[in-house]
Amino acid sequence: MVLDPIKGFGLTFGTMFRKKATISYPESGVATAPRYHGRHVLNRHPDGLEKCVGCELCAWACPADAIYVEGGDNTDEKRFSPGERYGAVYQINYARCIFCGLCIEACPTRSLTMSNEYELASDSRADLIYTKEQLVAPLLPGMEAPPHAMRLGDSEQDYYVGAMNTPGASDGAQYPEVPDGAPARVQEPEVTGARQVSSQTDDTTREVS
Repeated sequence: MVLDPIKGFGLTFGTMFRKKATISYPESGVATAPRYHGRHVLNRHPDGLEKCVGCELCAWACPADAIYVEGGDNTDEKRFSPGERYGAVYQINYARCIFCGLCIEACPTRSLTMSNEYELASDSRADLIYTKEQLVAPLLPGMEAPPHAMRLGDSEQDYYVGAMNTPGASDGAQYPEVPDGAPARVQEPEVTGARQVSSQTDDTTREVS
Protein backbone atom coordinates (compact mmCIF):
# COMPACT_ATOMS: atom_id res chain seq x y z
CA MET A 1 0.00 0.00 0.00
CA VAL A 2 2.80 2.40 0.85
CA LEU A 3 4.59 1.79 -2.44
CA ASP A 4 1.49 2.14 -4.60
CA PRO A 5 1.67 5.97 -4.90
CA ILE A 6 5.36 5.71 -5.78
CA LYS A 7 4.57 3.20 -8.52
CA GLY A 8 1.87 5.48 -9.86
CA PHE A 9 4.12 8.54 -9.97
CA GLY A 10 6.88 6.42 -11.48
CA LEU A 11 4.63 5.59 -14.43
CA THR A 12 3.73 9.26 -14.83
CA PHE A 13 7.34 10.48 -14.77
CA GLY A 14 8.41 7.68 -17.12
CA THR A 15 5.78 8.73 -19.64
CA MET A 16 6.78 12.41 -19.43
CA PHE A 17 10.16 11.74 -21.01
CA ARG A 18 8.94 9.60 -23.90
CA LYS A 19 8.95 10.92 -27.44
CA LYS A 20 5.72 12.80 -28.14
CA ALA A 21 3.41 11.31 -30.74
CA THR A 22 1.52 14.51 -31.54
CA ILE A 23 0.42 14.74 -35.18
CA SER A 24 -0.49 18.02 -36.85
CA TYR A 25 -3.68 16.67 -38.38
CA PRO A 26 -5.06 17.40 -40.96
CA GLU A 27 -2.03 19.26 -42.32
CA SER A 28 0.36 16.31 -42.03
CA GLY A 29 -2.05 13.42 -42.54
CA VAL A 30 -1.97 10.03 -40.88
CA ALA A 31 -0.56 6.82 -42.37
CA THR A 32 -2.86 3.81 -42.15
CA ALA A 33 -2.14 0.10 -42.07
CA PRO A 34 -2.17 -1.65 -45.48
CA ARG A 35 -5.40 -3.54 -44.72
CA TYR A 36 -7.13 -0.69 -42.91
CA HIS A 37 -10.94 -0.84 -42.91
CA GLY A 38 -12.01 2.51 -44.36
CA ARG A 39 -14.57 3.78 -46.85
CA HIS A 40 -16.02 1.09 -49.11
CA VAL A 41 -15.36 0.83 -52.85
CA LEU A 42 -17.58 -0.79 -55.49
CA ASN A 43 -15.06 -2.11 -57.98
CA ARG A 44 -15.15 -2.57 -61.74
CA HIS A 45 -13.98 -5.15 -64.21
CA PRO A 46 -11.10 -4.12 -66.49
CA ASP A 47 -13.56 -3.20 -69.24
CA GLY A 48 -15.50 -0.85 -66.93
CA LEU A 49 -18.49 -3.06 -66.13
CA GLU A 50 -19.45 -3.16 -62.46
CA LYS A 51 -18.63 -6.21 -60.36
CA CYS A 52 -21.71 -5.76 -58.17
CA VAL A 53 -24.61 -8.01 -59.23
CA GLY A 54 -27.15 -6.66 -56.74
CA CYS A 55 -27.43 -9.91 -54.77
CA GLU A 56 -27.86 -8.06 -51.43
CA LEU A 57 -25.68 -10.54 -49.53
CA CYS A 58 -23.63 -7.65 -48.13
CA ALA A 59 -26.81 -6.07 -46.75
CA TRP A 60 -27.87 -9.35 -45.14
CA ALA A 61 -24.42 -9.83 -43.59
CA CYS A 62 -24.24 -6.31 -42.12
CA PRO A 63 -24.83 -6.51 -38.32
CA ALA A 64 -25.58 -2.78 -38.15
CA ASP A 65 -28.15 -2.76 -40.98
CA ALA A 66 -26.11 -0.03 -42.66
CA ILE A 67 -26.33 -1.25 -46.28
CA TYR A 68 -29.29 -0.91 -48.63
CA VAL A 69 -29.27 -2.54 -52.07
CA GLU A 70 -31.79 -2.77 -54.88
CA GLY A 71 -30.98 -5.05 -57.79
CA GLY A 72 -31.87 -4.28 -61.38
CA ASP A 73 -32.06 -6.41 -64.52
CA ASN A 74 -29.45 -6.12 -67.26
CA THR A 75 -30.54 -6.18 -70.90
CA ASP A 76 -28.58 -6.55 -74.10
CA GLU A 77 -29.24 -2.88 -74.83
CA LYS A 78 -28.45 -1.64 -71.31
CA ARG A 79 -25.84 -3.68 -69.44
CA PHE A 80 -24.06 -2.50 -66.29
CA SER A 81 -22.48 -5.79 -65.15
CA PRO A 82 -21.91 -9.33 -66.48
CA GLY A 83 -24.83 -11.67 -65.94
CA GLU A 84 -28.50 -11.03 -65.33
CA ARG A 85 -28.53 -8.38 -62.59
CA TYR A 86 -26.65 -5.35 -61.29
CA GLY A 87 -26.80 -3.07 -58.27
CA ALA A 88 -29.27 -0.39 -59.39
CA VAL A 89 -29.37 1.28 -55.96
CA TYR A 90 -26.53 0.98 -53.44
CA GLN A 91 -26.30 2.95 -50.20
CA ILE A 92 -24.12 2.70 -47.09
CA ASN A 93 -25.07 4.64 -43.96
CA TYR A 94 -21.79 5.56 -42.29
CA ALA A 95 -23.66 6.79 -39.23
CA ARG A 96 -24.38 3.08 -38.60
CA CYS A 97 -21.42 1.30 -40.20
CA ILE A 98 -19.00 -0.25 -37.67
CA PHE A 99 -16.35 -1.11 -40.32
CA CYS A 100 -16.29 -4.77 -39.34
CA GLY A 101 -15.71 -6.03 -42.89
CA LEU A 102 -18.39 -8.76 -42.81
CA CYS A 103 -19.90 -7.30 -45.97
CA ILE A 104 -16.58 -7.78 -47.73
CA GLU A 105 -16.49 -11.45 -46.79
CA ALA A 106 -20.08 -11.95 -47.97
CA CYS A 107 -19.56 -10.48 -51.44
CA PRO A 108 -19.48 -13.38 -53.96
CA THR A 109 -18.00 -11.34 -56.83
CA ARG A 110 -15.37 -9.45 -54.83
CA SER A 111 -17.06 -6.24 -55.87
CA LEU A 112 -17.11 -4.63 -52.42
CA THR A 113 -13.78 -3.82 -50.78
CA MET A 114 -12.63 -1.32 -48.17
CA SER A 115 -10.25 1.53 -48.90
CA ASN A 116 -7.79 3.40 -46.68
CA GLU A 117 -9.97 6.51 -46.63
CA TYR A 118 -10.95 7.42 -43.06
CA GLU A 119 -12.01 11.07 -43.35
CA LEU A 120 -15.76 10.49 -43.22
CA ALA A 121 -16.84 12.80 -40.39
CA SER A 122 -19.78 15.11 -41.01
CA ASP A 123 -22.24 17.15 -38.98
CA SER A 124 -25.09 15.99 -41.22
CA ARG A 125 -26.65 12.54 -41.03
CA ALA A 126 -27.82 12.83 -44.62
CA ASP A 127 -24.26 13.44 -45.81
CA LEU A 128 -23.17 10.19 -44.12
CA ILE A 129 -25.41 8.14 -46.42
CA TYR A 130 -23.13 7.36 -49.37
CA THR A 131 -24.77 6.45 -52.66
CA LYS A 132 -23.57 4.21 -55.47
CA GLU A 133 -22.19 7.20 -57.37
CA GLN A 134 -19.95 8.03 -54.39
CA LEU A 135 -18.82 4.45 -53.80
CA VAL A 136 -18.17 3.13 -57.31
CA ALA A 137 -14.52 3.07 -58.38
CA PRO A 138 -13.48 5.68 -60.94
CA LEU A 139 -12.90 4.72 -64.55
CA LEU A 140 -9.27 4.00 -65.34
CA PRO A 141 -7.52 4.14 -68.73
CA GLY A 142 -8.88 1.38 -70.94
CA MET A 143 -12.26 1.28 -69.16
CA GLU A 144 -15.58 2.30 -70.71
CA ALA A 145 -18.43 3.73 -68.68
CA PRO A 146 -21.43 1.37 -68.58
CA PRO A 147 -23.90 0.57 -69.92
CA HIS A 148 -22.17 -1.36 -72.68
CA ALA A 149 -21.80 -4.93 -73.92
CA MET A 150 -19.41 -7.44 -72.37
CA ARG A 151 -15.92 -6.86 -73.77
CA LEU A 152 -13.99 -9.64 -72.01
CA GLY A 153 -16.05 -12.63 -73.09
CA ASP A 154 -19.34 -13.95 -74.36
CA SER A 155 -20.86 -14.77 -70.94
CA GLU A 156 -20.51 -13.95 -67.27
CA GLN A 157 -18.46 -17.12 -66.80
CA ASP A 158 -15.64 -15.47 -68.71
CA TYR A 159 -15.61 -12.81 -65.98
CA TYR A 160 -16.06 -14.94 -62.86
CA VAL A 161 -14.37 -18.29 -63.52
CA GLY A 162 -11.07 -18.12 -61.67
CA ALA A 163 -12.23 -15.05 -59.76
CA MET A 164 -10.31 -16.13 -56.64
CA ASN A 165 -7.13 -15.53 -58.63
CA THR A 166 -8.33 -12.15 -59.88
CA PRO A 167 -7.54 -9.16 -57.61
CA GLY A 168 -10.53 -7.39 -56.20
CA ALA A 169 -10.14 -3.62 -56.11
CA SER A 170 -9.63 -1.10 -58.87
CA ASP A 171 -6.04 0.08 -58.66
CA GLY A 172 -5.70 3.30 -56.71
CA ALA A 173 -9.27 3.32 -55.38
CA GLN A 174 -8.17 2.00 -51.99
CA TYR A 175 -5.60 4.78 -51.54
CA PRO A 176 -7.22 8.22 -51.66
CA GLU A 177 -5.29 11.36 -52.46
CA VAL A 178 -3.47 12.99 -49.55
CA PRO A 179 -3.00 16.75 -49.01
CA ASP A 180 0.14 18.42 -50.33
CA GLY A 181 3.00 17.91 -47.94
CA ALA A 182 1.30 15.04 -46.13
CA PRO A 183 3.13 11.72 -45.79
CA ALA A 184 1.98 9.02 -48.17
CA ARG A 185 -0.22 6.40 -46.60
CA VAL A 186 1.15 2.90 -46.29
CA GLN A 187 0.75 1.05 -49.55
CA GLU A 188 -0.24 -2.59 -49.75
CA PRO A 189 2.21 -4.93 -51.50
CA GLU A 190 1.41 -5.87 -55.07
CA VAL A 191 -0.36 -9.18 -55.56
CA THR A 192 1.84 -11.80 -57.16
CA GLY A 193 0.50 -14.17 -59.76
CA ALA A 194 -2.50 -12.00 -60.63
CA ARG A 195 -4.19 -13.01 -63.88
CA GLN A 196 -3.86 -10.54 -66.75
CA VAL A 197 -7.32 -10.21 -68.30
CA SER A 198 -6.40 -8.10 -71.31
CA SER A 199 -3.07 -6.96 -72.65
CA GLN A 200 -4.70 -3.74 -73.89
CA THR A 201 -5.64 -2.56 -70.40
CA ASP A 202 -3.39 -1.45 -67.60
CA ASP A 203 -2.96 -3.44 -64.42
CA THR A 204 -6.27 -2.20 -63.10
CA THR A 205 -6.76 -4.22 -59.97
CA ARG A 206 -5.13 -4.89 -56.63
CA GLU A 207 -6.01 -7.01 -53.61
CA VAL A 208 -7.85 -5.24 -50.76
CA SER A 209 -10.11 -6.62 -48.07
